[in-house]
Amino acid sequence: MTTTQLRKDAARNWDRIVAIARALVDQGVTLQLNDVARRAGLGVGTVYRHFATPEALLETVATPRLEALAAHGEQALADTDPWRALEGFLTRTLDAQITDASLALVTAAPTDALPRTTELRQSLATIGTDLLYRAREAAVVRPDLSAADLVPLMCGIAHAVTVHGGTPADRINTAHRYLTTLLGGLRAAPSNT
Repeated sequence: MTTTQLRKDAARNWDRIVAIARALVDQGVTLQLNDVARRAGLGVGTVYRHFATPEALLETVATPRLEALAAHGEQALADTDPWRALEGFLTRTLDAQITDASLALVTAAPTDALPRTTELRQSLATIGTDLLYRAREAAVVRPDLSAADLVPLMCGIAHAVTVHGGTPADRINTAHRYLTTLLGGLRAAPSNT
């Protein structure tokens, strides 16, 4: 077997492992590398060569969504309307939390297994902070709202939607309704001048 064939085999195995892990996470199954190997029809050593820990595999599953959120955040920063930019970023973030089971698990973890995850999480935190401060400077959000408030508020909505249940479309609709209510409370009171 040539080096090129080995690389192709390794890439196929990597893709298969990640696809199996994605399916398991979407079903609410806790990732165990031995289980992933069995379901992928691969040896345990093959899985461990690609992913040293279940956390590394989980973060790999979440990476495309984290990258998409970061890209959307960059676009939001370019929006000249501070309120629309913040609202759009929060909506996109909440939609991702509701539709991608890997995100809640990765963002709730106290530490990251992969440097790329740390980089993306820091990027998203910076983007959220910048969008909030821009909205505060434009006096469109309450002045007492801090960046540290945003994450628990968003997580609260995601948790409430999970408890509420329903179909994926129902959960998105509920999340948007809750977010609209939250955003109404975050808006700065109109000045009486």
